[in-house]
Amino acid sequence: MINSTTGDPIAQLLARLSKKEERRGSKPRCHLLTHGSPAYVAMRLTSLVAPFAEISANHAWMPVGFDNLTEAQLHNAPRLLEGRNSDALHNWWLVRKGNAKTPHIDIASTCTIEGRPGLLLVEAKAHDEELIQECAGKRLDEHASAGSAANHERIGIAIAEACTGLAAATKLVWQISRDSHYQMSNRFAWSWKLTELGVPVILVYLGFLNADEMVDRGKPFQGHRDWEALVKAQSTQLFPASVWGQPWRANGQAFVPLIKSFELALDHEVV
Repeated sequence: MINSTTGDPIAQLLARLSKKEERRGSKPRCHLLTHGSPAYVAMRLTSLVAPFAEISANHAWMPVGFDNLTEAQLHNAPRLLEGRNSDALHNWWLVRKGNAKTPHIDIASTCTIEGRPGLLLVEAKAHDEELIQECAGKRLDEHASAGSAANHERIGIAIAEACTGLAAATKLVWQISRDSHYQMSNRFAWSWKLTELGVPVILVYLGFLNADEMVDRGKPFQGHRDWEALVKAQSTQLFPASVWGQPWRANGQAFVPLIKSFELALDHEVV
């Protein structure tokens, strides 16, 4: 079938993903969501964040559909962040740089929030086990180098700092941690740090609905309620459910955590 927004056969687009296992589930859908004309992609991304933010054709996002497959690491994403903020994030998260990586963001985009330049960060899943398996903490290998151990310690300190900051901002109890639910913890920690750097943030947990090709890996989401219930169940150990779905202010900047769902089929025309 043909992607109606670009005229590209979907099979040919998926073939640009080097690994066969990357051609199903949430990853190809993230590329499809950001593939097409800038105006079309902007409309789709805005649908995830309205009325809290807006994305226009003049904004930038990563990945860029199937044309640039790179997922954002915010310490090294000049399309999205100016250099001084990128450096500040890098130094906050890591002691020893080298080849160490910072979290990969499934979709990241510049946007407008309250009339100001901001960032949209999207964490996407296509079946329940993708999120359930993320309840683990970050482990340090017993044979880790001194540099890895130093980075592990620094990441724990950074998340703890963000935890304190988010508690102060929301007047709620937070328990984000390096040692439990690491992925969700780091998404919220990075969002908080961006606000400290003067960047308002929309953080979206996005569930792709009816990804039935993933039934061998977990339970696909049949509707928004399934996805929303799972996200809240997985986050309840970290913060109250009332955090989701409303704007907060952290470090004087808007911070909006949202639970959204979207259906994108891989086996028929994308419209």
